[in-house]
Amino acid sequence: MAAKADTTETDGRRLRADESRRRIAQAMLDLVLEGEVTPSAETVAERAGVGRRTVFRLFNDMEGVYREMHAIMVARLAPMFAAPFDGATWRERLDEVIERRARMFEEMLPIKSAADAHRYRSAFLQNEHKKLTRLQRQTMLAVLPEAVAAQTERVEALDLALSFEVWRRLRQEQRLPPRQAAAVLRRIVRALMG
Repeated sequence: MAAKADTTETDGRRLRADESRRRIAQAMLDLVLEGEVTPSAETVAERAGVGRRTVFRLFNDMEGVYREMHAIMVARLAPMFAAPFDGATWRERLDEVIERRARMFEEMLPIKSAADAHRYRSAFLQNEHKKLTRLQRQTMLAVLPEAVAAQTERVEALDLALSFEVWRRLRQEQRLPPRQAAAVLRRIVRALMG
């Protein structure tokens, strides 16, 4: 009976720790979305409704926070990545790629920009950046006909044009609103596809 009570108590502590970990990651994510690239532990703890010591106890390093934040963003964006394309032609599907990227990139913009600021100090963020870039390229290639996919320079130009880095430049440096930034992407793709 005592062993069962110990297990229940341990499971309860684990559940509370998991919930606190999620709240801390969500608080960090919210703060970054609000424009704080590197929120302090005090600010994160206050937003999460936990003590500052809890933040340090549950996350030994920033890699753990990045992992939790990443899991939240993946859960949010996965349906957009996984949805089948509706277009009947490859050109229609390529236009869908542009629209989806515009929506995803817009949602990712503050988080990915903050992550990129820390990426060179984080093996986890470097790895996830490579995965995302690879996934975006594979998605693009999947909609192109073989004759277009075989044109190396055209594929490289398309891959660059449809990258997060181009979206960030259009939105942040060129200060275009999302709709206009998406229109610019469509124009670039049309020019590339001739």
